[in-house]
Amino acid sequence: MDFSVLQLTAEQEQFAKEVQAFLDDIVTDEVHERELETGDGFSATVHLALGERGWLYPTWPVEHGGAGLDAVSARILDLELHRRQVPDITAGTTALVWSAVERYLDSAEVDTMRLDVARGHVRFCLGYTEPDGGSDIAAAKVRAVRDGDEWVLNGSKIFTTGAQSCQYTFLITRTDPTLPKHKGMTMFLVPLDAPGVEIQGIRAFSGERTNIVYYSDARISDKFRLGAVNAGWAVLHGPLDAEHSIGGEESGLDDISVGRSFLRVLERALDAAVDWTAAAVRPDGTKVADDRSALQRIGRVATDLEAGIRTPGPLGRVAGSEALVRGSADLVDLVGIEALVSLGDRAGSELGAVEYGHRFAQGTATYGGTVEVFRNIISQHVLGLPQMNYPGRKVFLAPGRSDAMAAAR
Repeated sequence: MDFSVLQLTAEQEQFAKEVQAFLDDIVTDEVHERELETGDGFSATVHLALGERGWLYPTWPVEHGGAGLDAVSARILDLELHRRQVPDITAGTTALVWSAVERYLDSAEVDTMRLDVARGHVRFCLGYTEPDGGSDIAAAKVRAVRDGDEWVLNGSKIFTTGAQSCQYTFLITRTDPTLPKHKGMTMFLVPLDAPGVEIQGIRAFSGERTNIVYYSDARISDKFRLGAVNAGWAVLHGPLDAEHSIGGEESGLDDISVGRSFLRVLERALDAAVDWTAAAVRPDGTKVADDRSALQRIGRVATDLEAGIRTPGPLGRVAGSEALVRGSADLVDLVGIEALVSLGDRAGSELGAVEYGHRFAQGTATYGGTVEVFRNIISQHVLGLPQMNYPGRKVFLAPGRSDAMAAAR
């Protein structure tokens, strides 16, 4: 691994200045205040402004609506967006879905849609989880029944984050309940303005908005089917594996840890707590900064933070969540009642980042796939341990041992 410092070219340095000036103009206090109020994870103003410059998907070719940026310039843009805390959930889910849309949707539809996606006018959300399905996406029960050149959808999905800001959902449905659960599913790109589709917002403890989406005899054209009928699991796996950091290309410029987004929340909370520690004086006149136990607690959070940032792939997803859960609780306990000031209280201090971090931490064991799902991914794809034996399978075997075990019987 190359740890040398990357030297920017004159063009890349100029690009960094251009990005900073542009974001100074569009990422306003109003953008952040609206995000605190709505929890949408999306700013139409910022999203469309980035799209006009080709900066939503900046490495796409210019003719496809991107900016044709080199990898270093794209990383400069990405880091600046994170530093400004630009709401980006919808941009992320759209990027995940686009690879499947480009591969499986009719090429004429793709050509029509591509520029609108790049410009930010068309956005996608993920229609995976169901109210009684938990993390088992393959247990989908939303029914899709064919009626001529249309499909009729019935059922509901939960945790469809960003649906209120999107035009389509990437929906996994049950099309043949007589087949094994991984084989009787079909994927669709469902227009969210179709009659019979209803979006109902719900709030996470952190204040973020997610949604339940109901499908009541919703009719869509067969042109929105992605892949073959009953082959939805194969279509789903591209975006799902990308979200779970399985396979795919790695870049030396990318974040090492899948849990990096959680750890940015911990970074801000830690910075606020460090500033408080440096300035706070206790009722007896002693400085918190002179208390070795307080410094030890700050150091432990900082160490967990750095460990999470440096933990690769799916392991980093678990490490990131655990570091935030432990660290945010420790910081609240250290700071005390001042750590209960809401981030949305403009009269409050920056310690609102500590309070928000603690609330946000509670959902990170679930976001983007539960930590239990990621532990299974780690066991199978990283450690090479035997796969779980589910009902209906005859043996519990490590890969490659089936023939030998069968012969032993």
